[in-house]
Amino acid sequence: MECNQSNPVVWFEIYVQDMHRARAFYESVLQTSFTPMIDPTDSGLEILGFPSSVEDYGAPGALVKMEGAPSGFSGTLVYFKCDDCGVVAARAAASGGKIFKEKMSIGQHGFIALVYDTEGNMIGLHSMQ
Repeated sequence: MECNQSNPVVWFEIYVQDMHRARAFYESVLQTSFTPMIDPTDSGLEILGFPSSVEDYGAPGALVKMEGAPSGFSGTLVYFKCDDCGVVAARAAASGGKIFKEKMSIGQHGFIALVYDTEGNMIGLHSMQ
């Protein structure tokens, strides 16, 4: 079976060590709320799902606390869409994270900023302005 090349990402997970701290960070920075999710195969797994819609563009995902799954930058980078990535990067710093790369132009594709969350994960922020 071949991968769908139009939107190949169908799910993402951001691993965390402190779910309460991570939830507070993402709710503050992205100004969103989470939905608790249950994994019927693992009662020790904590999962909080980002808001999602099957009708909208993009991939759903969750914050996940799982034994043996460390948080931190490990080679895959998730970008979150926002109105102004510079404003959201500043909110990340004010919410306990750190800015790695300030807002910068990526030409006709808009702007990006890179920040660390409170768990040591790097995330990308993307905007057209």
